Amino acid sequence: MSHIVTVQDAVTAFADFMEPTDAELDAIELEMPAILADVDLLDAQIITLDRTPTELDNRRIRRARNRVLAARRTLANHSADTHRDGAA
Repeated sequence: MSHIVTVQDAVTAFADFMEPTDAELDAIELEMPAILADVDLLDAQIITLDRTPTELDNRRIRRARNRVLAARRTLANHSADTHRDGAA
């Protein structure tokens, strides 16, 4: 006879009492512009999956890539400033 056993850690891993910490929420909020820029880029790329991209599509993708790069640059500069201020 084989017994069915639940894995307690897997069951309680998403329990109501386990909320994200304030630090985790702050990190998500800090990264949100980069996340949204990535979503916009994916949307622009998905639009062109089933057709030949038009000039407007190419422009939309190029602008979305530029927004992603700008958001990531801002995020990288912010974390570099944080590390520099923390080390001093």
